[in-house]
Amino acid sequence: MSALIESVSVIDASPSVVFDLELDADVHTASLHASQETATTSTGRRQLALGDEVTFRARHFGLRWRMTTRITVYERPYRFVDEQTQGPFRVLRHEHQFQDLNGVGTQMTDRMVIVAPLGLLGAVVARVLIAPYLRRLLKQRAAHIKYLAEAGDP
Repeated sequence: MSALIESVSVIDASPSVVFDLELDADVHTASLHASQETATTSTGRRQLALGDEVTFRARHFGLRWRMTTRITVYERPYRFVDEQTQGPFRVLRHEHQFQDLNGVGTQMTDRMVIVAPLGLLGAVVARVLIAPYLRRLLKQRAAHIKYLAEAGDP
């Protein structure tokens, strides 16, 4: 059983600015500093592109977590997808969409689908505990992206 997590934000900046901020590993790390998140890219570059992998290390729920994702779809500046290749979930697919609001900003939509391990027990934990937690993290990241994009100083 999968859980769907979605977050929508409106940002007063162009889709290309928001897209580039979302694919910046340093911006990602800064947005989640409270969980001691780090992001290490497979290329050593901070800006991710199609096929690149990034390994995240963080502390969530008092535990150390490690997850690697790969950019599997890259349609600049309107959409990209990252998917877990190693980590705590059976499946994690995160789609990022950036819709131009006729020159007055960007609607950024994060749509994440997770499937937890451990069958029915994992599905219940994912829906009750993990999905709301991930939704808060997505909103926190979106607020950070919004701040940087609107300040014009990424």
